[in-house]
Amino acid sequence: MTSRSIHDVLNPATPAGAYDALLTRVLPRARDHRRWEPADGPLPSLFVSHGAPPTLDDPQWLDDLFTWGQSLPKPRGIVVVSAHWENAPAALSASAAGTPLYYDFAGFNPRYYTLQYATPDATDLAHRIAGTIPSPEGVHQFTNRGLDHGAFIPLMAMYPAADVPVVQLSMPGLHPQALLRLGQRLRTLREEGILVIGSGFMTHSFAVLRQPALAGYTTAFDTWAADAISRGDVDTLTDYRTKAPGVDIVHPTADHYVPLLLTLGAATDPSTATSTIDGLRFGNSIRSIQID
Repeated sequence: MTSRSIHDVLNPATPAGAYDALLTRVLPRARDHRRWEPADGPLPSLFVSHGAPPTLDDPQWLDDLFTWGQSLPKPRGIVVVSAHWENAPAALSASAAGTPLYYDFAGFNPRYYTLQYATPDATDLAHRIAGTIPSPEGVHQFTNRGLDHGAFIPLMAMYPAADVPVVQLSMPGLHPQALLRLGQRLRTLREEGILVIGSGFMTHSFAVLRQPALAGYTTAFDTWAADAISRGDVDTLTDYRTKAPGVDIVHPTADHYVPLLLTLGAATDPSTATSTIDGLRFGNSIRSIQID
């Protein structure tokens, strides 16, 4: 991708225009979406490659996210662990209705900093999540921290009516085993109609974005990950630093990969994983995963 095309991505003619079009087209259907009932059984756990503000200018990506959300019963609540919040011990975001979003990005059109995603009160959900995490001091809640873009960008497309309570949970660290254990603690929430989401990016490399000649590293890593995921090979996925090809290029830092381990930990049977979205954007893989 050239510097000119990067500039175009950051400065679209109609910022978030594809998102506006999605709302116009699907909002009534989103509001009428059937809600989860106990007879539906546990919801799956999800790994979402969440993108950034340009996701809201990509009609296909938005449609894929919306279709994915519609394929599941509307959850009673959503807990998201995003690549963009690391805090130890694990902490919770604000749960009050309509808490302002946390616009944790820079350099984009001003319109993106006015977007809203006013979700309902999630106090009960926050208490339930806190109850799954053993801590002698209790679980701290950042009452002024709204959802960051790793949470609100995909959810704006998946549940555009903003009628599901959402709480964000911090990553207690970047070690894969820490995220795997955190997912395991959240697993029982799925039986209560709560959707557990790890939000990262299957590959996350600014080097590939700037140097298209490096795209082979993206393909190699994505192929490796897709194979290990299809086999439910949690050990291999956990040991990605030594086993994955091109990891220093496509994941120079761990933050966008380790939410995948949260998703695997929250799953009942990792071997049931399916890819719901795949393809490349900005030289990176947007593969997203659903696991029962």
